Amino acid sequence: MTVKRVAVYCGSANGCDPAFLEEARQLGRAIAEAGFGLVYGGASVGLMGAVADAALSGGAEVIGVLPEILSGSEIAHGGLTRLEFVATMHERKARMAKLADAFLMLPGGYGTLDEMMEIVTWKQLRMHAKPCILINTSRYWDGLMAFLDRAVEAGFLKAENRELLEVAGTAEEAVGRLGTRD
Repeated sequence: MTVKRVAVYCGSANGCDPAFLEEARQLGRAIAEAGFGLVYGGASVGLMGAVADAALSGGAEVIGVLPEILSGSEIAHGGLTRLEFVATMHERKARMAKLADAFLMLPGGYGTLDEMMEIVTWKQLRMHAKPCILINTSRYWDGLMAFLDRAVEAGFLKAENRELLEVAGTAEEAVGRLGTRD
């Protein structure tokens, strides 16, 4: 499968560790350098804004998908290639999945975790075969990885399905696994 656009799930906050913000910028730059487009949640704030700004600075196409409920909150990024509004969070996730050929995850909260788990579940159900790569900046996701390992041990997750969520140490490593756009 040729990757043209990469969806990034991440926080709308910067987090407490400056490494989170720097990794988001690195990811945006790496996406642009590889010739990929970016699909993300459409916000101008937090890690979301940082990855979008860095990708735009590198010349990448950047598509934001924002639920209408957030359209009046002044977080919508005004400088994107395209900003799409959808009615619900469910529609946002479906639209991002349709637009993207791969999924990368940076640190974030409930929304990021929700998006990540849904897209990996869809992969488990063979609704898609696109790469899903978690970027473990400053070991942020170690607790989740331990939980997933425990789910395998407890018999709730098959070992082969545990491997559907790949883990990369850095943004550059994650994008490197996708190759470059033809």
